[in-house]
Amino acid sequence: MKVAIVGATGMVGQVMLQVLQERQFPVSTLIPVASEKSVGKEVLFNGKSCKVVNLETALAEKPDIALFSAGGETSKLWAPKFAARGTTVIDNSSAWRMDQAVKLIVPEINAHLLTAQDKIIANPNCSTIQMVLVLAPLHHKYRIKRVVVSTYQSITGTGLKAVQQLENEMAGIQGAMAYPYPIHKNALPHCDVFEDNGYTKEEMKLVRETQKILNDASIAVTATAVRIPTSGGHSESVNVAFENDFTLTDIRQLLKETEGVILQDNTDVNTYPMPIYAQGKDAVFVGRIRRDESQANSLNMWIVADNLRKGAATNTVQIAEYLLKNTLV
Repeated sequence: MKVAIVGATGMVGQVMLQVLQERQFPVSTLIPVASEKSVGKEVLFNGKSCKVVNLETALAEKPDIALFSAGGETSKLWAPKFAARGTTVIDNSSAWRMDQAVKLIVPEINAHLLTAQDKIIANPNCSTIQMVLVLAPLHHKYRIKRVVVSTYQSITGTGLKAVQQLENEMAGIQGAMAYPYPIHKNALPHCDVFEDNGYTKEEMKLVRETQKILNDASIAVTATAVRIPTSGGHSESVNVAFENDFTLTDIRQLLKETEGVILQDNTDVNTYPMPIYAQGKDAVFVGRIRRDESQANSLNMWIVADNLRKGAATNTVQIAEYLLKNTLV
């Protein structure tokens, strides 16, 4: 199994390498790919050094699977070239997510849709993945009418430049800015660029991707995405209105039984999800489950996950595992 990692030297690419090793994905040949300035550098994989190559070299190698995490422009240009060579591309950028011909996959929810003909597969946005993994079983049982979500997102979602900005600010050092304002001791209601409707791209990803993954355009979603100075993962306050009523006991039991979800919900002993405990883990954590007493058939939840793992690298590798298990590559 020849596997290319496009963006191997970036934050998500590095976690992809780690997750492939941890999950013992059967890689016979690893092809780490990065920009020209990184060509010739080495990455460590399963105890061996692998030299970083450029996209042309990787394409000539005809990998079986290519995991892309190198930005939308690179994916738009290169994913079709790899697909044309017979490579199955799993793309972590936003380039293909809303393309009607490309499937947007969270394995626990909709991997069954994949076929051998799917040569470009989209990995959803990190904040969407953790939310829909919790919403999917609830939608199936109670039918979701509306979702109101506010996110509290880690700087790691922006990348290494943002991590460096926070570290500089904490140390009192002037340096390059990933954000238009300081992030230390601050909260920025500004994730990604603003669209014409006044929402950011991150907020609209939560709207559009949720509807696509759950295969229901009737679900109304509204979002506010906020960047905060944490590094362990993304947190979300989620309010859900259902068509049908529920009991909190049934909700908790349903989520307890949901693959990939861990229930942390006991306020008697201050048990609830937090990014400091989600960091480095593959699960999505949910807690603070309570009725919205202002509205019928409505629920409040707090959802946390490591955005670099389940929100990106782990979900991507899980897609590859499903393809391999079902002989689709």
